[in-house]
Amino acid sequence: MKKNLILYIFSYVLLFLNACTKDFDIINTNPNVSSEVPPDLLLPGVIANPLNTLVYESWEIGNIVVQHTAKNQFVNEDRYLWGERNSIWNTFYSNLRNVQTMLNKSDQLQFKNYQAIAIIIRSWLFSVLTDCYGDIPYSQAIKAKTDGINFPVYDKQEDIYNGMLADLKTASDLIGTSNEKIAGDILFNGDLKKWKKLANSLRIRMLMRISDRRSVSAELQAILNNSNYPIMESNSDNAALTYLPAFPNQFPLHTTRIGSFNEYRISKTITDTLLSLQDPRIKIFARPTPASENTANPIIEGIPNGMDDVKALTYNGGQQNQSPVGRLYFEDAITPKGLQVAKGVIMNYSELQFLLAEAANKGLISGDAKTYYEKGIQASFDFYGLEVPNGYLNMNQVAYKPGSDGLEQIAFQKWVSLFFQGLEAWFDWRRTGLPSLKPGESNLNGNKIPVRFIYPIIEQALNSENRNAAVNRQGPDNINTRVWWDIK
Repeated sequence: MKKNLILYIFSYVLLFLNACTKDFDIINTNPNVSSEVPPDLLLPGVIANPLNTLVYESWEIGNIVVQHTAKNQFVNEDRYLWGERNSIWNTFYSNLRNVQTMLNKSDQLQFKNYQAIAIIIRSWLFSVLTDCYGDIPYSQAIKAKTDGINFPVYDKQEDIYNGMLADLKTASDLIGTSNEKIAGDILFNGDLKKWKKLANSLRIRMLMRISDRRSVSAELQAILNNSNYPIMESNSDNAALTYLPAFPNQFPLHTTRIGSFNEYRISKTITDTLLSLQDPRIKIFARPTPASENTANPIIEGIPNGMDDVKALTYNGGQQNQSPVGRLYFEDAITPKGLQVAKGVIMNYSELQFLLAEAANKGLISGDAKTYYEKGIQASFDFYGLEVPNGYLNMNQVAYKPGSDGLEQIAFQKWVSLFFQGLEAWFDWRRTGLPSLKPGESNLNGNKIPVRFIYPIIEQALNSENRNAAVNRQGPDNINTRVWWDIK
């Protein structure tokens, strides 16, 4: 009797489980929620989410490693004691899934303009990822649902760059080939001309990034000499997200605790040089020391990078004599002036002009390097709402000189212009080795400035075979292994 009862219960359970499994999809599908999201609803998120993360990563690492800022407390980052830095990896790949969904839906609807925008965003996201890590999942990435690829290979960075350049050209060609209006565009407000200019300006950035690896002159000229491939023409074309004064769409650091914000100070490296040039941008980047801020003689005083905890906290008599980062990146980020300066930047016109100045200096393109260079300086001052001081462009340290001196000047002015604009200043410094930066005095990385992020540790468990293949090809998984384009 007992045995029969057990068999009866067991049979009932199996029947119940079978019924549950049979209706699983129906039970777990909400009939009141759409399973498909139109492109215009996906677009704001795939712009804002990565840019917000990039702002934080710029604050925590990007500004420090290129010596725009320094730390006076909890100084591990400034001494190059870097562990995992996974926010770019996690956020960018997560948003790439939404970009792919946007692309697939646009393809179904034959929305060529949305397709082009999705391709541009995808290329930018992958470019930041590969510049941070080197070889990464690319050709097989984001294909678990569609193709059942749960363990994507890591592509060579050279192949990734070839793919991104081809995609950006495709995107530029696609724009304007359909008639749908663009909604949800918090970057350019649906202006397709600006998206087209961004696509081609990013192509120039990428070509210059790999210019030490292969000849890019013909490709650069093919863009510049073809009116079908317009590039940024002024600051009005900047791919820079303007934040709002109201929560929750404010500049990400606006709500940071004051104690956490004040762990970061302006770096002595950038401060001393700009003060010597009487460059007014330093008053945007930094505020006077707390001890002098409300006096008749306010003083901006930077601190050296890479000091140990005690030296950093007590440098120049302590925190009261160390200049914090400027107010426009913190409490005043929601003011009209702050909204103009504190942005999430993909690419700016000033950067493009400095890239063209470098290309002209090297003979990769026609055109006057001095003109491009001075336009880059002017655009940078304009971005901050400043006038270029009388005589500034004629100062010995600023006036353009041909040859290697000119390359150093271009790199320096670009480095200044990229203050707090993501990780681009770090990427560009790795490529050019300019300006000449020295590791901090108490650094913990063998007197070397880091040149990449390590792969997320979880990749060793989830995708070990492909991750290990990338490491064997690229070099040790540490912060000193150079990526493919970085041969300086």
